[in-house]
Order: sequence, then structure tokens, then C-alpha cells
Amino acid sequence: MNTRAEAGRCGEQVRSDCHVGITMQDSGGIDIHMKSKVYVQYGRSNRALLEEACRTFDIEHARIDVDDSGALPYTIAARFETAVKRLRPEESRSMLLPVRDGVYQPTARDRFRRSRLYLPGNDPKLSINAAIHGADGIILDLEDSVAPAEKDAARILVRNALREIDFLGAERMVRINQGELGKRDLEAIIPERPNLILVPKVETGTELRRVHDFIAELRTQHGMDEEIHLMPIIESARGAVHAFEIAYSADSVVAIAIGLEDYTADLGVARTNEGRESLWLRGAVVNSARAAGVQAIDTVFSDVSDMDG
Repeated sequence: MNTRAEAGRCGEQVRSDCHVGITMQDSGGIDIHMKSKVYVQYGRSNRALLEEACRTFDIEHARIDVDDSGALPYTIAARFETAVKRLRPEESRSMLLPVRDGVYQPTARDRFRRSRLYLPGNDPKLSINAAIHGADGIILDLEDSVAPAEKDAARILVRNALREIDFLGAERMVRINQGELGKRDLEAIIPERPNLILVPKVETGTELRRVHDFIAELRTQHGMDEEIHLMPIIESARGAVHAFEIAYSADSVVAIAIGLEDYTADLGVARTNEGRESLWLRGAVVNSARAAGVQAIDTVFSDVSDMDG
């Protein structure tokens, strides 16, 4: 059995995050070593939070090393929980801080979704002030922007962010992973009432219906009345030819989107700003969305160096 595990990030360029290392010991109680840029202001309260976290997970003897770069309590709690679950893969308990008042507001099926801001789920500094950009939707991403080794950490951090961050009216969206990873994402995320789940690389209506049904099971399990919308993303030729079937497969679908990076890779062609290579897909998605009575959503503009584009 492992006796030490770590989670989080530290370093000169890191902001609003922390690194937590837990070394289990046979005796000596809880020994907390904290390095923090904000220790004078928040050291005492952060130490109390770490002590509470130890009690939550029944840790009686351990050395806790924390390198804090101004992390908020929800991030410290998430990093601690991740380290614990890397030590104890069977651990089912969670470190849940109180839900902040007003963070959840329901959203209508037909609300505007003109602009969507993607945020890597494992980078807390990007989420804290995301609302100031005024996007219609803020997407906390658990898929492509998160390295495979950090999927567990991102899932816990996004769950905590949904409990804490007020996105000031932006739709609270989460992009999950595929398959079993996606199911684990949903188990963690759905109880925190996201407004919308983006489902990547959908290729058939049956696939999306499974996601819809699993969310319905989780809502029943947690006694939830809140609606949770779905936005499938078409990212392959197979998905493109099944676009209407996907759009019409579940009553929770409110929009259907396209992802051109993977779509053009699947076709074996280069993606261009002119977009002739994706004209057929765009037409198929627009017509399918119209026929199914949902919104058609264009791809993201991924060339961040091209400000004019």
C-alpha cells in the first residue's frame, strides 16, 4: 500500500492553486507543514481546513505538506481529497464545503448560447474570474484540455467549483469524457446541478440516449428536480451521418454542436479558416437541428493567435 500521494501544482508561475502531499505515518498525529504566499492573511483558516479534512477522511497520523499559491478553500479541499483518493482508491467519502448561495440558476432550453468559454477543469485560476468575460456559457472541461493522469483531480476540482463559483448568469456547462470516465464524471458532477452537459464525439443516438438515461438515474438517486440539458458534439464522419438521430434521441437535448479539429482529422483533411472541408457537415447539423427543434452550434475558433479570425 502506498504511504504518500500528491495532488495539485506549485511553482513561480502558478496562481490560485496549491500542491498537497500526504505522507501516512504510524504515529505522531497530524503534522502540517505549510508554505504560503498568503499565510499571514489565511494561514490559520487554511490550517483549520486541513485539520477538518483529516477528520473527514479519518486520518490520524500523517505529515501534510502544502505549498499554497493563493488557493481558495474549495481548491485546497479538492487537492487534499485527490491526494487521499490516490492513496486510497476505494475511498468513497468527499470533502464538500457548503454550497455558496445563488451559484445555481436554472436555464431555459431556448436561451442564447452564442458564446461559450472553455476552461481547463484542472486550472482553478481560470475559473475564479471567468464570469467577467460575459460569455453566454462557461464550460468547465474534463476532456481534451486535461491530461489523462489529471482526470481524477479535475473531476473533484470542477465538482467543488460548481458549489462555490458564481458565474453571474452564464450557463454552467461541463464537458465530460467518453465511456466509463464519462460515467465517473457524471456521478461527481450531476449532484452539483450543472445546467448543461456537453457530450463529446457522439456517433449514434443510442450513445447519447445512454448518457441521458444515466443522468436520469442519478437525478432520481439524488432526489433532483432540476433540468439538465445535453449538447452532443459531432466530431466524426459517422456522427455526421447520424446527426438527426442524435439530435432527436432524447428530450434533454437542447443543442447539437460540431468539433472540427477531430472531424477534419477523421476525414484526413486540413482544417482551414475558409471551411470548405466542413461545409457539408455544417449543413447537415443545421438541418438536423432544425428538424429536431434544437439549436445548431458552430465549432470553437481554435487559433488563439489569430485575433482577427
